[in-house]
Amino acid sequence: MPYHKTTAFFCFSRLFKMLLAVVLVSCFLESAGQPPAGYYTQAENLCGNNLKNALHNIIRNHNIVSYSSLWEHFQLTDKRADNGKVWDIYSDNPGGTTGYYYTFGADQCGSYSSEGDCYNREHSVPKSWFGGSVEPMYTDLFHLYPTDGFVNAKRSNLPFGTVGSATWTSSNGSKTGICSYEGYNDLVFEPVDSFKGDLARTVFYMAVCYQNRNLAVETQSMFAYSNGVCAIKPWARKMLLEWCALDPVSTKEIDRNNAVYQIQRNRNPFIDFPDLADKVFGNDTNSLFTTGVETREIPASWLVFPNPTTGTIKIHDATYRQHDNVKVAVLDVFGNTVVAPKVFTGGDFSVVLPESASGVYFLRIFSDNETVVTKILKQ
Repeated sequence: MPYHKTTAFFCFSRLFKMLLAVVLVSCFLESAGQPPAGYYTQAENLCGNNLKNALHNIIRNHNIVSYSSLWEHFQLTDKRADNGKVWDIYSDNPGGTTGYYYTFGADQCGSYSSEGDCYNREHSVPKSWFGGSVEPMYTDLFHLYPTDGFVNAKRSNLPFGTVGSATWTSSNGSKTGICSYEGYNDLVFEPVDSFKGDLARTVFYMAVCYQNRNLAVETQSMFAYSNGVCAIKPWARKMLLEWCALDPVSTKEIDRNNAVYQIQRNRNPFIDFPDLADKVFGNDTNSLFTTGVETREIPASWLVFPNPTTGTIKIHDATYRQHDNVKVAVLDVFGNTVVAPKVFTGGDFSVVLPESASGVYFLRIFSDNETVVTKILKQ
């Protein structure tokens, strides 16, 4: 075939446009805080300890930030969408009235004498458990939260747990007291139900990211350390798995995970893939982990429309029964949850897709006994 400049130029131009499209998609995912394609590849098709070790290697090498920079980072990771104030999990009351809100910067602690005075930097895994100002645990944003200083002091270095008779209760219902959960009989701190899953997934992250570090310097720790391996104590592991089920991944957690990724360049896999909690710490350790989204045909009784959609889809099931405990979530092409699970309430149930981008998404409809996934196209 004779060589033609116009043909060569056309081929080069087409190739350039294809490469540019790939770069633009990658840049969008990076700017949106989503993991790049292949982020979890080395954990694919693994289970049990092999899976846990692979996740450790994926997330352990992250950017280390300074302790003083946390104040600034909190403005990205923990800002309320409704009023721009600090999202304090120790004072927020999702089921009622929140007693006070903090303004970033202006309300930093400082000294305090009562609840509502100021907010500070809470190590949800207390720093005394790993020996104090020891990096990278000391400034890892995944377990650092802006919280009320007085409540933080009340929590101190106590483990999380369920309280029988409270010795002290905060304005949002967080409390301290003797643990009522089987396996531990000492003082604990119990957060409100709405944030139990958040904190459970935080502890799971710490257990994987720092599985070779001593997080059990103090006896109050929820971790045990032996022969160079750190593990969650059995009573705590069982309770935290229950907390994950009680309080599924929320939009708040998804947004925070993406925000921390922009800063540290690592992620909490237990937010990206909620089923990992059981695969790593629960009763599903023989199941292989995969990031791919496998679709299964939805039953004929279910209607999902319109598809394609410009942003909102509706779901209808003629055989819906309230006690089926059906939930609906939306995943992106990497299998990450982008719309947190919602309880299906029947009728024409609406789900709003993310505003950020058009493309392929996956609708996950699941109950205690069955899961179906179908592809959705957003135009």
